[in-house]
Amino acid sequence: MSKPDSGPVPVQAARRRSVGRVIGMVAFGLVALVLMTSALAAGWGAWTVQRSFPQVSGELSLEGLDGAVTVQRDELGIPVITAGDSHDLFFAQGYVHAQDRFWEMDLRRHVTSGRLSELFGSSQVATDSFLRTLGWRKVAEQEVAALDAPTRSYYESYAEGVNAYLADHQGADASVEYAVLGLQNPGYEIEPWTPADSVAWLKAMAWDLRDNIVSETQRALMAPDFTAEQIDELYPGYPYDRNPVIVPKITPPPEAAVAPASFSTTDASPSAQTASLEWSRVDGVLEAVSELVGDAGEGIGSNSWVVSGDLTESGMPLLANDPHLSASLPSVWHQMGLRCAKVSEECPFDVAGFGFSGMPGIIIGHNADIAWGFTNLTTDVTDLYLEKIGGDQYWRDGALVPLESRTETIRVAGGDSVKLDIRSTVHGPVISGVSDDFAAITKEPYTGTAGTVSPPVGPPTGEYAVALQWTALEPGTTASAIFALNAAKDFADFRDAAALFDVPAQNLVYADTAGNIGYQTPGRLPIRGAGDGSLPQPGWDSSYDWKGFIPAAELPVSYNPPEGYIVTANNAITGADYPYALTRDWDYGWRAARITELITRKIALGPLTADDLRDIQADDQFWIGIRLASAFDDVKTGNTKTDAALELLRSWDVQNDADSAAAAYANALWDELARNLFVRGREVAAPLSNQGRLFLVVDKILDDPASPWWQNPGLDVSSRAAMLERTAVGAYKRLAKLQGDRPDRWNWGELHALPLRNGTFGESGVAPIEWLFNRGPYPVSGGSSVVNATGWDLGSSFATITVPSMRMIVDLSDLDASRWNQLTGQSGHTFHENYVDQTPAWQRVELTPWAFSPKAVDAATVHTLTLVPAS
Repeated sequence: MSKPDSGPVPVQAARRRSVGRVIGMVAFGLVALVLMTSALAAGWGAWTVQRSFPQVSGELSLEGLDGAVTVQRDELGIPVITAGDSHDLFFAQGYVHAQDRFWEMDLRRHVTSGRLSELFGSSQVATDSFLRTLGWRKVAEQEVAALDAPTRSYYESYAEGVNAYLADHQGADASVEYAVLGLQNPGYEIEPWTPADSVAWLKAMAWDLRDNIVSETQRALMAPDFTAEQIDELYPGYPYDRNPVIVPKITPPPEAAVAPASFSTTDASPSAQTASLEWSRVDGVLEAVSELVGDAGEGIGSNSWVVSGDLTESGMPLLANDPHLSASLPSVWHQMGLRCAKVSEECPFDVAGFGFSGMPGIIIGHNADIAWGFTNLTTDVTDLYLEKIGGDQYWRDGALVPLESRTETIRVAGGDSVKLDIRSTVHGPVISGVSDDFAAITKEPYTGTAGTVSPPVGPPTGEYAVALQWTALEPGTTASAIFALNAAKDFADFRDAAALFDVPAQNLVYADTAGNIGYQTPGRLPIRGAGDGSLPQPGWDSSYDWKGFIPAAELPVSYNPPEGYIVTANNAITGADYPYALTRDWDYGWRAARITELITRKIALGPLTADDLRDIQADDQFWIGIRLASAFDDVKTGNTKTDAALELLRSWDVQNDADSAAAAYANALWDELARNLFVRGREVAAPLSNQGRLFLVVDKILDDPASPWWQNPGLDVSSRAAMLERTAVGAYKRLAKLQGDRPDRWNWGELHALPLRNGTFGESGVAPIEWLFNRGPYPVSGGSSVVNATGWDLGSSFATITVPSMRMIVDLSDLDASRWNQLTGQSGHTFHENYVDQTPAWQRVELTPWAFSPKAVDAATVHTLTLVPAS
């Protein structure tokens, strides 16, 4: 897709680049290119690619197993593992994950430990420096040390299984990416897997879902030039009067689950420990990290809802979930079933669902008794603190106190090691020295009385710095919560598990085979002092410190609510009367409102079925399109072709269908209008991120012909009518350039197509390598703040960047009648039959049968691998 014809490239567009370019654009020299092309032509490609394909049938003897394990795979390559004890179950899961996705696992652990430079060289030192400063790996190691014995054994067994795979698979035998890496870094050797490698990935997912820090940074950079009233206008509060909340009334079960002793509700203080290829340097550290682990940007969120059996055809609950994450190839999810041959206290697992390669257990799914789904809580669990630093000290309540410091060494492939000095305050690591994004806040720090930051306390000496306080930088218990969820039998067990699920904070929906439905807010949610977290706080004043965490017993809960359904879509959890401040940066509720509308409309027609839930997941209604169609209804430009395009809106059903010409034009109108309103010369007056926020902002502007936003001197526009006319013409010109000058031949699907790019080598700049790994683009429907949430960036291109990363519908009347699907496929091996075999169904929002019972699994099995002890 083309870039806008004029104006700046917004920050979020600049950051939305493939990880291939973040890790570095591969720039082959002429000799390397010739060698690669010749090698491919000689058959190197087929042999090297296929040598890492997993064995899926027959028998394998492995050191470390206690007994025989069966791995049954269906035609999609989805494995169901059956083992005699928990050791063998997780050993086999580690082995199978490594079979399917080891390069992805290895890359992830290098990301979370800040060791990308060991893979890709000196270009990654800046990214590693930022990740080392955050200290994800150190926190993960502390969490592993604190695990109870059974949980620790699960992680150790998993690591044993991964290492059993690595014993016979090194380099290209593990994945073809190692053959490509070897062109630059031939000395790289794969290290053994450890439990901390697994647990650290939870920190990466928490970063992906951190949410508020982006808005907080944007407001901080705007604050010197905008009044508090203007910022409030551009960042309005949640529209409680028009969109729903998740828990209108807290309805706890008869016996409330109690938070475990390890879940602190009072202590909010951070711990004191808190060659032939060249790789080009990144434009920004946040860009690099966001692309590597996911970006908390446009479209990140999720939908989930659960419906009581009182409202369903079967008389039992239905539960739906589709998390919205950055598009990736392979998909972030790996599907699996884990079954103990005999469920017992030692081996309590009979569970299936979606997990992460590199992590034991199932993250989202169901067992024989309950089902659960996740959406991002969107509560504010990160705060930036402006610190006043002098030498190796910083100001705190009028006195200088020492900075905490440590030194780490970053090893660099093909270069010299780099020493990194890391400093921390009582709030957390100082990040402005390793990120230009946060350093910008210190150049003109906001110290006005509006918002949350007050004038400095103490002498005016020293320099400003930014420190990050974030719940994920303290040891937590999510690593244990996964297994508690997997083995839960009822709502009390579910709440016990939820109390352990502290980071990342998620909305948890629930249903069980006894007919109950429920919801629980988990997480370690801070209680703030003087500030509200919407702008950087003054670190030199302890009144702005966190004062503790919301007690688990006071977190919102709902159990069999009278409405008969619960909807979560990153909208506000409770009404404005909830006694604790959770955030001011909710999703604005357009998806939640539409899901609720569709549920109530379908209920009026009769009992709900799984097909109804699938139809809701596929809904493409574009809310702002309703307002645009109305606003442009009487616009006449005098240009025949532009007016023909406007005519499309008059018969449009407001659905962003892939084959819709009207949807293509409506989205172009929306993009053009947002840029015309908020981009002034080279300045972006209002960040063009979070389309749901701008829906609300522009909705108000459209109702006010006298709004000053209609005046843009740089465009020579001074009225609502002139702005709308210019927007209509500009949108037509953009689409004419992209899809031709016949409006009736436009279509949204091609304009909004999804490119699937491999996470490392997919934008190498070398066609043969890109051809090896990339797929698509795939035409798709949906859009931003649409139930079928295929997000795209305003001010950039219309290409899909965030997606429903998976979809599932669990039928509690018959678990074998449940359905699921993910974005790409099970395999991380390019050209494997399961690499992107689920993508066509994903495009059509089609979910495939989900076999769970032993009988159903046997019927679906096409390959059986038996793992046996080597002895």
